[in-house]
Amino acid sequence: METIEIGSIKVDVVRKDIKNMHLAVYPPNGRIRLSAPEKTDKEVLRLFTISKLGWIKKQVKSFEEQAREAPREFISGESHYFQGKRFLLEVIDAEDQNKVELKGNKKILMYCKPGTAKPKRAELLKEWYRSELKKQVPPLIKSWEDKIGVNLNDWRVKQMKTKWGACNIEAKRIWLNLELAKKPKICLEYIIVHELIHLLERNHNERFVAYLDEFMPKWRLHRDELNSLPIANSDWGY
Repeated sequence: METIEIGSIKVDVVRKDIKNMHLAVYPPNGRIRLSAPEKTDKEVLRLFTISKLGWIKKQVKSFEEQAREAPREFISGESHYFQGKRFLLEVIDAEDQNKVELKGNKKILMYCKPGTAKPKRAELLKEWYRSELKKQVPPLIKSWEDKIGVNLNDWRVKQMKTKWGACNIEAKRIWLNLELAKKPKICLEYIIVHELIHLLERNHNERFVAYLDEFMPKWRLHRDELNSLPIANSDWGY
């Protein structure tokens, strides 16, 4: 991949069939990517990057300072998050079932066979998160499709390491990060709105921001809340 280096800062350059340059800093470690029109001279790219150094350093610092969850052991008494709230995990021996369920507003109960290994317990909780997230998404998509005036063909959930969501414009399909199951509902809603707006505007340009301002005026607050919450130890804003 083509790169630009300015002191200790390394920028990955991706050339695309676009009109304007777009600079982005990605979690968890502040990876920097510059999208640029295909024939842009490298010196122009370098000067553009230099003009944005202050912003780049601010973004990288924010990712470095973002709270991380401690490594999870999936044992009783451990804290786990669901829809923005903190729950205590209680692991219960059960010979005939493997399941996870909520108990009130304070506990997540995990039923599994005695001696179940940590990776299996982790997978059990992960699939519960997936199931719960898939319950939340359809009504939100339907509501925002109507408001924004777009139609989605498909949506899916997967674990992603650099994004909260993604949109395949040609297929009219969006992907949602499984970690959103742990975040407040309004944060999930913001990501859905963000991805649906890509069906109106491919790039993160002024037109895209104008659509966000129109349909979700407080989107910056929701984005900042999402990016300020603790992130999984093994994963990584948006």
